[in-house]
Amino acid sequence: MDALTTAVVAANTVTLVFGSAIVLLAYRAYARTGSRALRALSAGLGLVTLGTLLGGTLHQLTASSLLQSIVVQSGFTALGFVVLAYSLFVERTPTPTVVSSTTE
Repeated sequence: MDALTTAVVAANTVTLVFGSAIVLLAYRAYARTGSRALRALSAGLGLVTLGTLLGGTLHQLTASSLLQSIVVQSGFTALGFVVLAYSLFVERTPTPTVVSSTTE
């Protein structure tokens, strides 16, 4: 493995580890709150992370060319960002506001 391949594998590994951790945290927040926006956020981040995994796997473990694996990774990244953008615009259920009233 040359230095450039090692750098790409290292960067993708960091992306997978931290992307997976962030997806897990976003999903836990969705499970706790039931927020559709958080569900879409975790799905979008999951697609970006999955694209990294699939792109790297195709290139390293199959006979796919570098260009083919880049196309797969870029497609998942693009789709993930579409879902992330959706998560910013999805209708949120307003949370009840508690007004503290003190009677003196």
